[in-house]
Amino acid sequence: MGQLDSGNAAWILTSACLVFLMTPGVAFFYGGMVRAKAVLNMMMMEAAALSVTIIIWGLWGWSIAYAGHSIGGVFGDPATGFLLRDTMVAQDGVFTSASMNGNNYPASVDVGFQAAFAMITVALICGAIAERVKYSTWMIFVALWITFDYAPMAHMVWNGGLLSADGPISQAIGAAAHDFAGGTVVHINAAVAALIIVLIIGKRKGFGTEPMRPHNVPFVMLGAFLLWFGWFGFNAGSAFAANGTAGYAWVSTSLAAGAAMLAWGFTEKIRTGHYTAIGAASGIVAGLVAITPAADVVSPIWSIVLGAIAGIVTCLACSLKYKLGYDDSLDVVGVHGVGGLIGTVALGFFMQDTGLFCGGDWRQLVVQIVIALIAMAFCAVITTIIAFGLEKTVGWRVTQAQEVGGIDLADQGERAYDFAGTASSVIKEM
Repeated sequence: MGQLDSGNAAWILTSACLVFLMTPGVAFFYGGMVRAKAVLNMMMMEAAALSVTIIIWGLWGWSIAYAGHSIGGVFGDPATGFLLRDTMVAQDGVFTSASMNGNNYPASVDVGFQAAFAMITVALICGAIAERVKYSTWMIFVALWITFDYAPMAHMVWNGGLLSADGPISQAIGAAAHDFAGGTVVHINAAVAALIIVLIIGKRKGFGTEPMRPHNVPFVMLGAFLLWFGWFGFNAGSAFAANGTAGYAWVSTSLAAGAAMLAWGFTEKIRTGHYTAIGAASGIVAGLVAITPAADVVSPIWSIVLGAIAGIVTCLACSLKYKLGYDDSLDVVGVHGVGGLIGTVALGFFMQDTGLFCGGDWRQLVVQIVIALIAMAFCAVITTIIAFGLEKTVGWRVTQAQEVGGIDLADQGERAYDFAGTASSVIKEM
């Protein structure tokens, strides 16, 4: 085992905690956007994203993504690192890491960091299917999707697989595919999965004909601020060291988020006459999404440009669901899908030294487009099989009466706000 770099170890462990915080951030972000009768269910779905994912990750997810021998460049052998046996070792009755990684911090820290990435990815999906799906089905989906979609995708992009910088596609095109922190693995992946499930399960009752307004806008803003904070671990942590790249990723992440928030706001002002809080929160997230694959390789000016483009385009894209007729409840496709595509493809133009604008090389653009398309196709196929199978067996939807009455009461047996109890207390006191 090599010499421990305690600075790197401390930073990546801290980053793992920041990325973990992003899923509770999404719980507030999505929880505020749904109607009052569905907020507990949304937060419970986020809790399942945390708990089910970490169990699957410890059993075989880590092995499929990072530890196991690569099978066709698509996934790792799930048996190699089953129950983390390649990563943890007992010494004098205390468990510790079995090895150091290339940046001289314990491999066990990587397990936690990458588990948090898996958690937030699946957590993003449930925003599209809010207010109408059974919690039990969601838990089964999380286990299957992490196993057959997320872990293989992480392997393909980040562990030398098919879509990696040194994989066969990059070699054939002559340019190294780049996804710094998850444009394909996290955002495009989650958005495609969300769209597939939405198309299978159908619309909420009243979609497009009755208002479905956010019930708690301060929750939405709180969630956006927590996400921005957590994203420092997401992007700066992806440098895998406490170094200058991590520092620059912090800066570029914030530049893009700020530019996207302003761009979304200006677009909204032109279209509706208002700068809304929901728009500000959504713009922040859109900028964070877009800069994710590019945070280490685009200059400050291009970070701002990238964020501004994302803010404008995602703002416009979120209205497409009404024209195309799919009920993406909380705009997962519009923000994460479109934003992830913008960031992944824009690398082909803005990437330092190799981008079309910054290096005069068209091959970087080609490889970014190709990996995005393959990631979308892979996710679409895997998610369709899983989601359709669940639809035909356990079923996705609660009954229409339960949906109208409130999924919190139907599925959790609770209400988020006890208005009746509050009123009774007031009467008793009088």
